Amino acid sequence: MSPPRDVCLYLNPGTRGRLESGRHGFLSKVISVLEAAGWRWRIAEDSAAARRASADDPGHAIFHMAEPTHPRAVTVRRVYHYPFWQIEGTARRWDWDVARDPFPAGEVNRKAADRFLGFWQQRLFGEGPMRARRDGLTYVALQGRLRDHRSFQSCAPMEMLEHVPAHRPGPILAALHPKEEYSSDDLQALEDLARRFPRLTVRTGGMEAALEVCDMVVTQNSSAAFNGYFFGKPAVLFAGIDFHHIASNVADLGVAEAFRQAEASRPDYAGYLHWFWQQRAINAGREDAEARIAQRLRRFGWDL
Repeated sequence: MSPPRDVCLYLNPGTRGRLESGRHGFLSKVISVLEAAGWRWRIAEDSAAARRASADDPGHAIFHMAEPTHPRAVTVRRVYHYPFWQIEGTARRWDWDVARDPFPAGEVNRKAADRFLGFWQQRLFGEGPMRARRDGLTYVALQGRLRDHRSFQSCAPMEMLEHVPAHRPGPILAALHPKEEYSSDDLQALEDLARRFPRLTVRTGGMEAALEVCDMVVTQNSSAAFNGYFFGKPAVLFAGIDFHHIASNVADLGVAEAFRQAEASRPDYAGYLHWFWQQRAINAGREDAEARIAQRLRRFGWDL
């Protein structure tokens, strides 16, 4: 027997409020797609317990940024900046459909891609990308849990940071994420490392200023590397992520070769960003957004 044609959206209070007041463009279009297909929908509180319990509901579920807990559930997540979104069967970005597919570099619509890049450079970062240069700085974008080596990472973030002086000349800026909370042990480890390597400076935030002047971005899988593409900056990645295609991946190349290739690389940033965002994500501001939403839900077996 097919599951009932109804769906529960598990949303935090802020997201729920934006949807109910008509201020969440993407989820409003998801609702429009469901209603047009004759589906019923409701909203529930977003909690780990509620998401687990949804497996006992015979209907479907939509989670926001959380791992689906059963085959009738999907997750929705913004693709780094509004209005780009994705609908997936997992919250693990490195397992998303786009991460598994090759970038068709030989099929780029040059005019459309260059126009797209120019528009979004200005929209997101103003004149910053136009001022971009390479001053010899290596920008290391840190995230959380600096001493932990998690399954999707090639090594722990602290070990990643230790690799940088061995493979990069010049100054190194390690930037802590302004929204992360770091333990005293993590901060002490960073302080000890900065004493060992005088070329290393540790700061909090400052992404856009660093992207203007750095030679490359080194990170586990921070969105700073994705933002770096708008500034024409190559990336060395120490962890899995969805935007890996034009980066140098340590898991594939090894540490030394990843740094070597990043230094020599000149990727087609415009072609890649146009493909990754405009062709593979759902642009909630476009007329085809609802058709793309329906297509993605059918991809996961929803009868629309």
